[in-house]
Amino acid sequence: MDQKQQFYQLLKSIEEPFSGWDFSFITETGRMNSSLLSWSYGSMAIPLVETASSLLDMGTGGGEFLSKLRPFPQVCVATEGYKPNVSVAKQRLTPLGVTVVEIEEDAPLPFEDNQFAVILNRHETYDPQEVKRVMKRGGLFLTQQVGGFDCIGINKALGVSEKGPYAHWNVIFSKEELERHGFTVLLAKEEFPHLRFYDVGALIYYLKAVSWQVPNFTVDAFKDQLYDIYLLIEEKGFFEVKQHRFIIKATIN
Repeated sequence: MDQKQQFYQLLKSIEEPFSGWDFSFITETGRMNSSLLSWSYGSMAIPLVETASSLLDMGTGGGEFLSKLRPFPQVCVATEGYKPNVSVAKQRLTPLGVTVVEIEEDAPLPFEDNQFAVILNRHETYDPQEVKRVMKRGGLFLTQQVGGFDCIGINKALGVSEKGPYAHWNVIFSKEELERHGFTVLLAKEEFPHLRFYDVGALIYYLKAVSWQVPNFTVDAFKDQLYDIYLLIEEKGFFEVKQHRFIIKATIN
């Protein structure tokens, strides 16, 4: 099989369905992986869940991550704003005692004031004022965020804009914003781990799921650039970009 034939064969990866927030099709096969952060969001979340009297998980996706943090407190709620994920999350989490609530906006949240002792947020947008309103005094807010410069190497390789509307979104901006709304920030860290794609089909699968990375992405529109990336991988073994992650733990006294 020549290079062109192999390239077109890899393009068929876009035919694999994606549901929830599960990248196992390309991660468990070693087609994509990322370097480790100096922190573990899961290891930080587990003791908070174990001691919480009430818990809110914002943007639960398909519930894949939250389901691994059980046992849960008696009051445990998860929100999700992406409609295709809601039924996936309900199917996974409802049997575990979690109430899944579909939302359309960050504010207002459909909850009472001072309702949750712990609020988790992994890669989900949030309104600081609403988080403050629904969190109990002395409660804890733990969020890991995707920064505004996440994977801009993909955009550069495809010849599209490297700076979107979230270029300002970093640990300094988020920390200062929370403090302006009365939070005390207990932890704030930011890092840029690498992300590697070992074949161009894995990259296409990723862009299909993370649709905001390259708006209006289609294989046909970027076939020439994708072929260049394919040739790079053939030569180097992988296509590498930098991710952008930061984590914040905060409370309200």
